[in-house]
Amino acid sequence: MKKQASFSLLLLLTTCTLMAQTHPLTGDRLAHTFSIVAIDPETGEMAVGVQSHWFSVGSIISWGQSGVGVVATQSFVNPAYGPNGLKLMSEGQSAGEALKFLVAEDEGRDYRQVAFLDVNGKVSAFTGEKCIAYASRMIGQDYSVQANMMLNDKVVPAISSAFEESRGQPLAERVVLALLAGQDAGGDIRGRQSAALIVVGPTVAANPWEDKKVDLRVEDHQTPLLELSRLLRVHMAYEHMNRGDLAVEHSNMELALLEYESAEAMFPDNLEMKYWKAVALANNGRFEESLAIFKSVFKADDNWRELTVRLPDSGLLTITEDELQLLLGL
Repeated sequence: MKKQASFSLLLLLTTCTLMAQTHPLTGDRLAHTFSIVAIDPETGEMAVGVQSHWFSVGSIISWGQSGVGVVATQSFVNPAYGPNGLKLMSEGQSAGEALKFLVAEDEGRDYRQVAFLDVNGKVSAFTGEKCIAYASRMIGQDYSVQANMMLNDKVVPAISSAFEESRGQPLAERVVLALLAGQDAGGDIRGRQSAALIVVGPTVAANPWEDKKVDLRVEDHQTPLLELSRLLRVHMAYEHMNRGDLAVEHSNMELALLEYESAEAMFPDNLEMKYWKAVALANNGRFEESLAIFKSVFKADDNWRELTVRLPDSGLLTITEDELQLLLGL
């Protein structure tokens, strides 16, 4: 009986919590937050960056499609603004036209905060009259910042200023820097829990899996923006690795090594990056140079030695049997 009573109490508390986290009239989830939608006029890349005191904010707030645009939908979230807004913009409507149409159709519009940005750089944003203070938005050249339930009225201007002051840097980095400035200015009155960043390209992707150039989410963390910044750095390092691999495929070892070295410089203790650089060297007639790298990797973790045994059968390590035995004996 005691276990049953405890379970009933837990169920009641959970139900009450869920009810408190949804709007009493619309039933929509509460994701008060601050975000930025932006475009790089030089590259045509478009981005959404967001932080909130809400679990997995990126799963409902940030939307984007290459060659079309990006959407941030927040406050009492109506996720339909994401896919529906992208569909309208893909059909030729501007950000302003698409947002105006969807807001007019939304009975819960007074509780919404939404921003659209289209592939042509047109920006439009809406903040409902019943969004919780401090709630505001600011549209600038190539971007829109929006926030609600902030600690103070300094958050939006801080994000805007930081974004403008970072012109010339890659879009993804500018967005993260802007969000960090918003947190430093006060951020969400409740604190912080999750963050997300997506970047899409200027032209429609040939394949769905190529649509997002950056797609990072921090679901639950004490300092989500710092973790997002770290993940972006990891992403950038592995992009160098990918370009290095591509250069190897085209027999451009000079470029490959430059890319691998750039990756290593960002994460000097990453064994994966060291290992595949050594493999590339060995496969391209620079076996002697590869030995010291292989030796340091094997010393740190002997599993890489075992992996090396398996590579020749997959065609990923193309050295002689004598060279392989020398390598394994390090």
